[in-house]
Amino acid sequence: MNDKRARVRELAAEHIGKGDPLGWFEKLYQEAERGDAAIPWADLEPNPRLIEFWKAHPLEAAGKGALVIGSGLGDDAEQLAVWGFKTTGFDISKTAIEAAKKRFPKTQVEYVVADMFNPPANWLHGFDFVLEIYTVQSLPEELRAKAIEAISQSVAPGGLLLVIARGREEGEPEGQGPPWPLTRAEMDGFVRAGLTEESFEDYAEPEPPWVRRFRALYKRPAVGP
Repeated sequence: MNDKRARVRELAAEHIGKGDPLGWFEKLYQEAERGDAAIPWADLEPNPRLIEFWKAHPLEAAGKGALVIGSGLGDDAEQLAVWGFKTTGFDISKTAIEAAKKRFPKTQVEYVVADMFNPPANWLHGFDFVLEIYTVQSLPEELRAKAIEAISQSVAPGGLLLVIARGREEGEPEGQGPPWPLTRAEMDGFVRAGLTEESFEDYAEPEPPWVRRFRALYKRPAVGP
């Protein structure tokens, strides 16, 4: 894992230094496609923290639309589709989207190459359930608040947003990222963007490396009568 992270940090630093803080995603997926690198977050299965959440809090999915932020190789998006959501997965990396389609040739998911900072107009308040896992923490500090605002804007009135991220204390060094663990104040940006906090879990994983996680559920208030 350390070797995987080292290459990610090298690519991120290179692209951030060039003023292209999102360009490293495509470069990493290209290298992985050639077998020259690995994607640290691509476990080729749905995120276990998503599965845990669903087992404890199953949601009504039939007839509802879902959006997966930074869908990568597609495992989380496919899981939402299995649960019954009409699912859209997007990534800024064209190579990632192509790889997801290749992995799941009979998919019911709509995979789209898109930039969260310039999404399709019909995504505004367009989804009943939005899933954000690890994308915000992969961005440098100057982009994180903007990303949180952009993600929040995709949640429909009455819709839900589930966020899973690494966490850290206020004032604790964020370390050499990515990932850059988020603070509670940064997570509160989802509330400042117009959502209400339904639940917030702050916990350390029970097995090594005992990573601190935040798992939060937010809701956009329904439109009044």
